[in-house]
Parts: sequence; structure tokens; C-alpha cells
Amino acid sequence: MKKLISRRNFLTALGAVAAAGVLAGCSGEQAAQANGEERTFNLTLSHGLAEDHAVHIALSAFAEDVRAQSDGTINIEIFPNATLGSEVDNITQIRAGALDMAKVSASTLGNFQDEWNVLSVPYVFNDQQHYYNVMDGEIAQDLYKLTEDKGFMGLTWMDSGARSFYTANKAIHEPADLKGLMIRTMDSQMAINMMTALGGSATVTSYSEIYTAMQQGVIDGAENNVTALRDHADVTKYYCFDEHTRIPDILLMSTETWNAMSDHQREIMTSCARSMTEDYKTAWKEFEDEVLAAAQEKGVELIYDVDLPAFQEACQSIYTDLEANSPDVYAYVERIQQAAV
Repeated sequence: MKKLISRRNFLTALGAVAAAGVLAGCSGEQAAQANGEERTFNLTLSHGLAEDHAVHIALSAFAEDVRAQSDGTINIEIFPNATLGSEVDNITQIRAGALDMAKVSASTLGNFQDEWNVLSVPYVFNDQQHYYNVMDGEIAQDLYKLTEDKGFMGLTWMDSGARSFYTANKAIHEPADLKGLMIRTMDSQMAINMMTALGGSATVTSYSEIYTAMQQGVIDGAENNVTALRDHADVTKYYCFDEHTRIPDILLMSTETWNAMSDHQREIMTSCARSMTEDYKTAWKEFEDEVLAAAQEKGVELIYDVDLPAFQEACQSIYTDLEANSPDVYAYVERIQQAAV
């Protein structure tokens, strides 16, 4: 029987419970009932988005597909809205044996394995097709395996579009337009370094604080994919398509859970995950189009006349720094760039 506990109690009890190796409702239930020659797995999957977000809809369809194809031997219960904590919390829980799966940003994974930071490097991808080729290919598969010995692994990826700047009062056409502006970024050293290279000032705040901060003039803008306009169109005048990064979401899985499954069950998980990724490319595009149309109705001006070569040139210092100080990350930069040839 699954037991849903509050986030605070969940996190407080995590250390002691994980040490004991038992947590009601999570991976402890893998001790499962026999079903022929395969065990029944009742898995938990966490993410931080709402039930009406394209991510949750896609993950729900994935869970249904897995259950059907496994004849009910793999059942996935999804906890949205960061019910079980932040992305960092979720990865920690997976490592402790208290959670089976989570959807996290690749940028978050950089806190656990340096090489994942490659996907946050500005302009590491030439365009969307280059991005798709890398994420559907060998490079992504190698990234997935890097943390197997840390208790978690990548199963598949989900498109999260390109991140660009949006502002309250000033259109951004070239890096010089960012001078003197306070721009909200993720809590990521790569994002902060990018803002420095481009001439703006990075300020790290939570996503939930962006609306009020832009409304009150505490910040001049932010950087995110276009779906952020679903929440911030009322305080945004310009969305400027500089497309500085394409940072995918990654579906993680506990290595312990994965290893406990039969070969047949692992193939089902892999096949269903691959299908979800393909379907989600279309779903994400439709989601972006809906948000952009609604934002334009609210008066947001879409700026496509952006000097991309100037932005790319301004970010070259990041590449120089990676080559000198982060050789493991830079090795992946080179692999990604070679994949564009």
C-alpha cells in the first residue's frame, strides 16, 4: 500500500529511512509480488511542473504505455508540482533509494557530474537539428551512463526549446543592448558567466519571483524558453530570439531499480521512453506556438532581428575558460561541435 507523506516530513525523514533501506511508496516496493518470472515494480516519478504542462501530459502517457506493454508489471505513479522537492532534492532521493525516477533539467545535473554542463554552454548547438542529432545519438547515451556509479542514470530526454532573453522595456538585438540590464538567470555558474560575457548583470532568483521582480523594476528581464511567457507575458514587452542555449530535460532513473528489472522490462522502459521523446518534439512545438500566440495577444513583441554572430563571438571567452580549466567538459564540447559537420 502506497503512503503519501508531506514534502517536509519526507525530506526530514529521508536520511534515517534511506539508511534503513525502506520507504513506503517508493523503491522499497520493488520487493514486489511475483508475476510469472518477472517482479512487479511500483515506481515513483517526480517533477516540478503543473498537471496541465506538456511535460506532465507526456510523462502520464509514458506511464500508461509502460504499464500496458509490461502487462502491469511496471506501474509508475507521478508526483508533479515539486511535491517531493526540488530537482536537487529528487536526485538526492534517488541516490538514497527513496525515489525511482525524476524529470530534471540537464543544467541541474551539472551539479552532480561536470560533463553535463556541456549542454548549458551558450551556442554549443548550431541549430535545432544539430541539437536533435546530438540528443538522439551516442553523445547523449554516453552522458546518461556517467552517473551510474552514483546511483542514477539517464533514460531519455525531453525537448525544452531554446532559451532567449525577454525584457520589460528594452528590445535586445545585440549584446550591447544588455549593458546595464539586470537579467534573472538560473542558479548556474554557466548562466552567470554567460551574462558577464554578454555585458549584462546576472541576478539569481527563483522562477516564482520573476513576475513581481519585473513588475516592480527590480530586474529588467529574464532568460528562458518561450513557454515562460505563459506566466510572464503581462510584464514582458519584448521576447528576443537570440537562442543562446538549448538545455534539455532529462528523465532519470535509479540505477538500483534499473538493475533489478528483467531484460524484457528494461527494453519496455527504453522503447517507451524513446517513443515519448519523439512524440514530445511535436507536443513541445505545439505548446510553444500556443504560448506565443497568447503572448502576442497580450502585446508582447517578438524580436527575430537579432545579431547571432555577435552573441556567439561574445561568448567565446567561455570556451577558452572551459578548455583551460574544465577539460572533461571541453572534450564534450568538441564532440558536439564535430557532430555538426
